[in-house]
Amino acid sequence: MSSTASDVRRGRPAAGTTAKEPAPGQRRRLRLRLGGHQPIGMLFVSPYLIYLAAIFVYPLGFAVWMSFHDYFFTAPGVQVDRPFVGLANYTTVLTDPEVWRSFLNIAVFLVINVPLTALGSLVLANALNRKLPFRSFFRTAYYIPYITASVAVVGVWLFLFNSDGLVNQALGPLAPSPSWLVNSHLAMPVVAVFVAWKQLGFFVVLYLSALQNVPQELYESAAVDGAGRLRIFRSITVPAVRPATLLVLILATITGANLFTEPYLLTSGGGPDGATTSPVLLMYQRGLQQGHPDEAAAIGVILVVLITTVSLVYRRLVERD
Repeated sequence: MSSTASDVRRGRPAAGTTAKEPAPGQRRRLRLRLGGHQPIGMLFVSPYLIYLAAIFVYPLGFAVWMSFHDYFFTAPGVQVDRPFVGLANYTTVLTDPEVWRSFLNIAVFLVINVPLTALGSLVLANALNRKLPFRSFFRTAYYIPYITASVAVVGVWLFLFNSDGLVNQALGPLAPSPSWLVNSHLAMPVVAVFVAWKQLGFFVVLYLSALQNVPQELYESAAVDGAGRLRIFRSITVPAVRPATLLVLILATITGANLFTEPYLLTSGGGPDGATTSPVLLMYQRGLQQGHPDEAAAIGVILVVLITTVSLVYRRLVERD
């Protein structure tokens, strides 16, 4: 048998011939895989992709690099060695009681804030989705705290919850001692409630958008069958807005895990005695105030891993249900 026939039988091109060109269908599938149904769309989204890479991807990659090196700040233009130290920074932060306490603080915050945010925003959105008098006014009123500057809103809460504030005056002898924001047991719950209240309007808008897509026939059929409001809420509203609930849980967790402004302003930088110090606030203290950006980067990488894990757990639980 000739070598040419053998090559043909084995699937190789014969001598003097060229490889077979991909079929038109294969080329089209390849183009769709790379550029989508409208490849020109990649051109329009490219500015956002560049922004995403510059603002998020590069800083995250640089933070990972910093966490594995002995990194410190220097004067502009000064070149110094920053040797690779492996897991030394992670060992330092994971054996530091202050770091563990900051993660415990944020866990307490999330346990209070995330359920309160999700349930409160869903109940309010369900109420505001009905035909109510002054409905537009209430929708706007709940959204205003979200767009108001944190410093202004924090001033109001300091006025309410300080030692001689309106809340303690209303409670009288039932007021806690020490007061709310200087009490190591109550300071973080107060911060969690404050953040839930401030951001409630944003999540109400998300739920309102989801409720607009629920067919009204489902509510009418349930009402005809004799279902009460609570049963309708549990059996129709909650399942219908499950994708929005997943989004609310993930956004509330990410926002809460990056807590910084509220404890910094409400409790004068994480007090009392570190009871409201969050990992991000600790990163600021370690990296900028104490001059250990490599340790701060290690804390940040650990925080990103934990947030990603919790978000995946949320997704698995919501999709399974």
